[in-house]
Amino acid sequence: MQYIDTIKKSFLFFPLIALLITIPFIISNYHKYGSIHKLRVLIIYSFVLYLLTIYFLVILPLPSIEEVRALTTPTMNLIPFSFVSDFIKESPLIITEPSTYLLAIKHSSFYVVIFNIFMTIPFGMYLKYYYKCSFKKTLLLSFLLSLFFELTQLSGLYFIYPRAYRLFDIDDLILNTLGGVLGFYLMSLIDRFLPSRDKIDKESKEQGLIVSPLRKLTITFLDLFLYLILTTILYLIIGNRHTIIISFIIYYLIIPLILNVTTISGKFLNVKKTFNKNPLLNAIIHPIFKAFYYFILPFAPLLFMIYITNFHNVIFIKIIFTFGTILIIPLFYLINLITLFKDNTMFYDKLFSLEYKSTIK
Repeated sequence: MQYIDTIKKSFLFFPLIALLITIPFIISNYHKYGSIHKLRVLIIYSFVLYLLTIYFLVILPLPSIEEVRALTTPTMNLIPFSFVSDFIKESPLIITEPSTYLLAIKHSSFYVVIFNIFMTIPFGMYLKYYYKCSFKKTLLLSFLLSLFFELTQLSGLYFIYPRAYRLFDIDDLILNTLGGVLGFYLMSLIDRFLPSRDKIDKESKEQGLIVSPLRKLTITFLDLFLYLILTTILYLIIGNRHTIIISFIIYYLIIPLILNVTTISGKFLNVKKTFNKNPLLNAIIHPIFKAFYYFILPFAPLLFMIYITNFHNVIFIKIIFTFGTILIIPLFYLINLITLFKDNTMFYDKLFSLEYKSTIK
C-alpha cells in the first residue's frame, strides 16, 4: 500500500517536472533534429516519470525531524549478501511444504529483495534501447544510480535530517546494479521489435526539413527571452530609458544582418529567414511591424481607456473598456496562435515575402 501511495505522489508531481523540462527539451530537439518526434517524447517523458517514481520510493514517506533524531537503529550495512541469511532466518519458507511458498513470497525478506532488483530493470532497458549504452556503461550507470540513492539515504536527505532515517545497504547496491544489468539483457531480446534510435533520429531529421509552427513559435519566444536579457544587461550598464529601443535595434536589426537575416535563436534552431522581395528593406521593417502588431496594437484599447478615464472619468466607459480589454487581448493572441498552427504562416510573413527554410542536415 505504501508503494502505491508513493507512485501516486510521483504522478502528481510529474506535471510540474514535465513543465520544467519541456522548454529545454523542445529547444534541444529543434537544435539537433529540427523536429520533435512523438516516440522520442514518449520515451523521454516516461523515463523522467520512471526516475521520479523510483526516487520517491527511496525517500518517501518522510518522517518528522523529531522522529529521526530519536532513532537508534544502524545507519549502514556493509556486509554483502546479508539478504540471503535474512531470508534463511526470517522467511516462513519450508521447502517440503508447498503451503509455505506463497507466505514466503509475501514475506519482506523476499519481496524487498525482488523489489530492489525490479526497481532498476527499466533503467537498464532505457539505457540499452534509447541511449545505446554498452554493457559496461549500463553496469556503471546502474551502480552509480543506486549509489546516489544510498548516499541520499545515508546523508539524511542531503543533511536535512540530523541522521539517516533509512539504511545505507550494500545489498541494495548489488541488487539495484543487478536489476540494471537484467534490464540491459531483457531489452536486448525485445529491442529488435521496436523502432531503433537511429530510425527515430533519421525520421526526426526528415521531419525537421519542414519548419513547423511550433518551431517558429519556439524561435519567437527564445528570441524574446534573449532580447529581454540583453535589455536588462544594457539597462544595468547605461541605465538609459531608451534601452528597450537600443537593445531592439541591436538584437532584431543589427545581429540578423550579421547572421545573414537570421536571429540568434533561428541560427541555433537551424532556421534561416529569406525575404524574396526587397530583402534588406523587409528585413528591417518585418521585426518592427511584428513588435507593433504584438505589443502595441492589442493594448491600444487599454491605452484609449486610460485616455478617456483620465480626462472624463466616466465609470461606465471604464468598466466597458476594462472588460473589453480583458477579453480582447487574450482573444487576439489566441486567434493568432490558431492561425499559425492552422496555416503554418502569418499574414505579415506573406506581406513581407518571408520564407522560413530549415538548415538541418
